[in-house]
Amino acid sequence: MGDETPEQKQKTETLATASARFGIDDLSGLSRELEQKTAEERVAWALGKFGDRIAMTSSFGAQSAVLLHMATVQRPDIPVILIDTGYLFAETYHFVDRLTKDLDLNLKIYRSEISPAWQEARYGSLWEQGVEGIEKYNRINKVEPMDRALEELGLDATLAGIRRQQSSTRENLPVLAAQKGRLKIHPIIDWTDMDVGAYLTAHNLPYHPLWDDGYVSIGDWHTTTRLADGMSPEDTRFHGLKRECGLNEDLTEDFVI
Repeated sequence: MGDETPEQKQKTETLATASARFGIDDLSGLSRELEQKTAEERVAWALGKFGDRIAMTSSFGAQSAVLLHMATVQRPDIPVILIDTGYLFAETYHFVDRLTKDLDLNLKIYRSEISPAWQEARYGSLWEQGVEGIEKYNRINKVEPMDRALEELGLDATLAGIRRQQSSTRENLPVLAAQKGRLKIHPIIDWTDMDVGAYLTAHNLPYHPLWDDGYVSIGDWHTTTRLADGMSPEDTRFHGLKRECGLNEDLTEDFVI
């Protein structure tokens, strides 16, 4: 313990807090057990464990319909949290409307307490101000609204549809992670693009309309570009300066060895 770096110490404390709060003696062992389950079984475990104190988060990105469908099949009224920055593509807003109607989603929309217009008046275009500006933008428009959503909805855990294959920053993430005293469950973390495509086809589910235009990772219009030759998916977000928006950073990811 004495040789731990500050980051390692913080992760150890986060794990200890989460373990005590949820009565789970061995988070790492539990995550390894869940690794052997199917995605549907992982969802069922999470819903059974956390009852009405769990929700799903969704960006309504390219293949978001998979987990939205999988979760609502088991619990139709599960809250679905969308963080609306005010800068999503028009196609994304249409996609949200379509999936909300088709799947009868219990949608909970959260936004920054500072409007986009006021932000631009106060700070300018933060997304054009390098890594520091992007990180400030993300804190204001994504992290703070999400923290508020988790608190107001009284949540202990969330389901999220991120996958290891999506980027190098996610390739070591576990099924079960701790973040800010809560747990995050990633039911389709080990799914491939083929798995996702097969599920969408089997259940007649749509994918984001911008996928056909070459967008493989879809966020805000000002920091999302098409995938071109020689680019990795990470290069299509935040001008290639960073991959994560802050919502999937600082996860206690090393309790799966």
